[in-house]
Amino acid sequence: MSTGQKQTNSELKLEGLDCANCAMKIEKGVSTIKGVDAVSVNFATLTMTITSSVEQQDVVVNEAKNKIRNLEPHINPLTKEEVESKATKNEKSTMNPETKKLIMKLCVGGALLLLAQLLNLPDLFTIVLFVAAYFIAGVDVVIKAIRNIFKGQVFDENFLMGVATIGAFIIGEYPEAVAVMLFYQLGELFQSIAVNRSRKSISKLMDIRPDYANVKVGHHTRKVSPEEVKIGDTIVVKPGERIPLDGLVRSGSTNVDTSALTGESLPREVAEGDEVLSGFINLQGVLEIEVTKEFKESTVSKILELVQNATNKKAPTENFITKFAKVYTPIVVITAAMIAVIPPFIFSGESLYDWVYKALIFLVISCPCALVVSIPLGFFGGIGAASKAGVLVKGSNYLEALNDVKYIVFDKTGTLTKGQFQVSSILPANGKSKEELLEIAAYAEFFSNHPIALSIRNAYGKEIVAEKLSNYQEIAGHGISVTYHTDEILAGNVKLMESNHILYIPNKEAGTTIYLAKNNQFIGSIIISDQLKVDAKKAISGLKQIGVLKTIMLTGDSKSVANKVGNLVGIDEMYAELLPHQKVEQLEKLESKKAKNEKIAFVGDGINDAPVLARADVGIAMGGLGSDAAIEAADVVLMSDEPSKIVDAIKIAKRTRTIVWQNIMFALAVKGFFLLLGVIGIATMWEAVISDVGVTVLAVLNSMRILRMK
Repeated sequence: MSTGQKQTNSELKLEGLDCANCAMKIEKGVSTIKGVDAVSVNFATLTMTITSSVEQQDVVVNEAKNKIRNLEPHINPLTKEEVESKATKNEKSTMNPETKKLIMKLCVGGALLLLAQLLNLPDLFTIVLFVAAYFIAGVDVVIKAIRNIFKGQVFDENFLMGVATIGAFIIGEYPEAVAVMLFYQLGELFQSIAVNRSRKSISKLMDIRPDYANVKVGHHTRKVSPEEVKIGDTIVVKPGERIPLDGLVRSGSTNVDTSALTGESLPREVAEGDEVLSGFINLQGVLEIEVTKEFKESTVSKILELVQNATNKKAPTENFITKFAKVYTPIVVITAAMIAVIPPFIFSGESLYDWVYKALIFLVISCPCALVVSIPLGFFGGIGAASKAGVLVKGSNYLEALNDVKYIVFDKTGTLTKGQFQVSSILPANGKSKEELLEIAAYAEFFSNHPIALSIRNAYGKEIVAEKLSNYQEIAGHGISVTYHTDEILAGNVKLMESNHILYIPNKEAGTTIYLAKNNQFIGSIIISDQLKVDAKKAISGLKQIGVLKTIMLTGDSKSVANKVGNLVGIDEMYAELLPHQKVEQLEKLESKKAKNEKIAFVGDGINDAPVLARADVGIAMGGLGSDAAIEAADVVLMSDEPSKIVDAIKIAKRTRTIVWQNIMFALAVKGFFLLLGVIGIATMWEAVISDVGVTVLAVLNSMRILRMK
């Protein structure tokens, strides 16, 4: 570990990486290099991130490249500059070079196998053709197996395939030995294509990164990289362009396409004063936007970071498969050795040739490729499907954890409600109409910028003539006094009424009450309250339908407001007037009561929710308008601010788990069946290969179904 030195991250593109086990092996190998402080391989994006000191960066990167080539010769590690240079040279190429190479191997190897089978040549020439076909099709597999043996990594699929095919040559089954290798490579081709498709589907989600920003300089604009723009700069976004950084609209109005971030299909209208996020697409007018966040802190940058790092964390099911393969392979090899040797020595008349052949079939069928490849793919697919639905899952372990969520705890403001005050009730008194009362209130609140004042003026919706007002005075902690025409108006809370000895009618409705008096006579009250999100009730009922046992609401708001909101949406338990640390305490009380295999999720959006989001088994943040602190602390981010997306996320998680376990059970069942046939002498090497490749391809295709989930 380098201490006292400035650290930096280096990134390598791992061209040709299509195996989850290879990714783990590389990560472990590079971590042993002197000077490497941390290393992480992201299988989904083909990238390796190496943390080292600035002084050792070049040396470490070169050593890492050599280590990767030594561990996995088929993988080509490239720096960012090398990737860009290669992309320029290969712009017209539509196929991966490794895929081309594999297809050539299959074609040439297959052609030589056919020639050896069909042509009536002398035995020596036929054997030469078989050996040539085998060499072209599978020499890289055998070399990998030998290299891994010297590195102490004996039991992997390369070893299984090498032993099985060389054994087949030894017993004279030349066509089957070549066919085994050809079918294995065909399976590798299908896997590679499937992995790349899955990877592309996740990469498309990352295609929201802006390429440039138009910074306003005087009366002109200058095109620069988004990283160069500073807070306070004004950027110009034309119709059809992607908004590159978060900011406030200073001039112009338009509709924006927010689907890349939120999943919403309907455009959103924005005008002067509105907040816009990087990643939105401007559909109509020209916007001038004042930048409020640097690119590295902008919404689009945070989303890219989440998606890029989402697959680095292993889910429990993946860990099980990795451990399973490590135990499974040596058991298979030892069992195969016993099948080959024991029966001929115990039972008289049994042929060593027959039992060695059966053992080789056993080895081929036992290859765990289907499990090792399809399980990570299942989780990649699940993360991709969730992202398409506007839900960003920060790791496959959290996708797995969503399956076991039985208790969901909600914050109120900004989560179940919009966090926007609106006039919900107008209660006139002493002969006033609702319209008159609202007009008087709007004039009284004209000079105030408080959200309550804004909500009253918005409800009034007419032009206010400032000349009609005089003697405006704010009374701290009480309200407002103002002269409207020639009448003295008081607008404020109970204290204002009582301090002026005004007889008023108390209002017990949930919300914030503004009492109004004209010339010291009570004329009515107006209730201001937060509005429920359109889908809040649907979200709670949907959660109960998919197996959530209890929903709870924790809020800092008053008990009356909490009870009103909770009862309207169907929450089971409500706790009000809580400070952030008290929310954590309530969550811990719930934690102590749940069963061991049950999990608790917390859903929030504010800075004050960050501690409880981090404490919950699964923290879910509102990403559209939620605070940065909440989004950072959360494990799952809802980009559209719709609580009903939680139902979608859990359904995708359950679907992912179902498909992953389908793959495990299907692979084991088919392999068990063919192993039995191989041992009793019914299955040949051909059936063994077809069963192994077939199971792998079917499992991979099954995993890909998650991406098409609606």
